Amino acid sequence: MNANSSKQDIVITREYDYPVELVWKAWTDPTLVMKWWGPAYYTSPRCEIDFREGGKYVFCMRAPDSHGGLESYSAGVYKKIVPMQRLEFNQYLSDREGNAIDPVQAGVPADFPANVEFVIEFIANGDKTELKITEYGWSVGEMMKYAIMGMEQSLDKLAATLPEMQQ
Repeated sequence: MNANSSKQDIVITREYDYPVELVWKAWTDPTLVMKWWGPAYYTSPRCEIDFREGGKYVFCMRAPDSHGGLESYSAGVYKKIVPMQRLEFNQYLSDREGNAIDPVQAGVPADFPANVEFVIEFIANGDKTELKITEYGWSVGEMMKYAIMGMEQSLDKLAATLPEMQQ
């Protein structure tokens, strides 16, 4: 927890039985991101990545038909890239083109942050990779719980798709 008691950082750690090069590629190649991005039952029909420091990304997430099939977008800018080791970027809700939109005006509860800072660490351990994801400055509340659940489910999907990515 940081100094502001109404804010909390999310830290999620996973280990994958695959080399760091593959896990890195799964996070940086748009065609691979689309295979796993989003919580269970959601799909990612579109992903654009300008993979360089200062480059922008736009990820699309589509709800299942049973939840209306709505598409939502998130975007951000890569701030630091250390190949096979570290990604630093921000993320915000966006329109289709990657322009920031106000979460409240988009109908999202007020405890959803307008901007989240991410650090993803890729730690090589032989043929395994430890992935540590830190999201900074969440308001403690329901949206933070959904963010954790969504990331955990996305990482489950990543684990399930890594075998096919290796081929």
